[in-house]
Amino acid sequence: MDIPENRGGFRREWRFRRSWIAIAVLAVLDAVFLGIAVMTFGEASGEWSRFDSLFDLVGAVFLSAWLLGWSMAPLLMTGILVLMLFGRETLKIRPGAVELTIGLPFVGLEATYDVSKMRNLRLVDPPKSSGTSWRGKHAVFDYGANPIAFGSDVNGEELIEIRHAIRRESGVAVRRGEALPGETEALWDTESESPVAEAAGTDRNEDANPVALGSASTLALIVANLVPVAGAIFLGWNLSDVMVLYWAESAVIGLFNIAKMIVIGRWAAGFAVPFFIGHFGGFMAIHFLFVYTFFVKGPGDMNVGGGSLAEVGLLFASLWPALAALFASHAWSFFSNFMGRGEYRRRKVSDQMSEPYSRIIFMHMVLIFGGGLSMVIGQTAPVLVGVIALKVVFDVRAHLREHAPGKTPKSR
Repeated sequence: MDIPENRGGFRREWRFRRSWIAIAVLAVLDAVFLGIAVMTFGEASGEWSRFDSLFDLVGAVFLSAWLLGWSMAPLLMTGILVLMLFGRETLKIRPGAVELTIGLPFVGLEATYDVSKMRNLRLVDPPKSSGTSWRGKHAVFDYGANPIAFGSDVNGEELIEIRHAIRRESGVAVRRGEALPGETEALWDTESESPVAEAAGTDRNEDANPVALGSASTLALIVANLVPVAGAIFLGWNLSDVMVLYWAESAVIGLFNIAKMIVIGRWAAGFAVPFFIGHFGGFMAIHFLFVYTFFVKGPGDMNVGGGSLAEVGLLFASLWPALAALFASHAWSFFSNFMGRGEYRRRKVSDQMSEPYSRIIFMHMVLIFGGGLSMVIGQTAPVLVGVIALKVVFDVRAHLREHAPGKTPKSR
């Protein structure tokens, strides 16, 4: 429908096409997922209100992490339902510009297009299997290298009216033909996307200064990994301390991975980050219980789940020098490589979400083979040295591979 503008101009609004069958199916699924989320919330609240042992804490953390990841589904389905029921798209034409807004009444995403750069305004009747089939017959114009679609169930008379409105408001018609030189180039300079990199004053060209064995971030990683050696010599750390330390480093990696996802996805990370925290947090909770059971208490201790939280807290407190060194190493790599060298420009949120798990696979190998070897030989000192040596080699190789120019990271 047309809506008069007090300031003049032309405005047309289309409500989203509704499929009541799809709405009903989605509403049922949303109710089921939401019901499970409510029940899990009750269980998690109960766990948090009465835990006093490590096993209770792990249960509360696992349920909370699972709930966080699960909740993304009903939230997303509820959002889609609201859009299907109340969503709309608005076209505004003013002198020299066309504005398109999509969303809900009073809330939406708006984009403005320069009429002089618009080309080939036309009607499109999409096939049922296409991504724009929900629109039905709709209008499309070319802008730069991309086709821009708008409207739902648009007919030929509406398109003519829109063409006339553009000519009337702007004094020019939407032209036909190919793009002019320069129109298909990016509308912004991707080299200036990161204010952190600008402030750091670092080289954002990955090829100009590639990460090597002698790079500062690599040396910091090696030094941080050797701190457990000093702990074993001067502080009496054993294999169980190192295993807990490596678990804690995986948590640090997860923390910086969240920061990376936010930098890459920006507002889109609002859905990906909670989902990552859900599945990664749940895994880390169970993983720590396994490390504590197998290495700290030992499989012969029948009361491993009842370990006091004070005892666990003291365990982490005793490892603070190595934890601080590992945190500093990952922070250095984040700011100098990921941000400073502009590595975020070649990554996707979906790929970044899975990055920490290659690290966890290595941890499982260490747990299985290291623990088995220590039981066979009856001594943990040789195993401790071997675990630290393997980790240094693994981390350095993974670090160099991840930060190689033009490579998509697979670990760390």
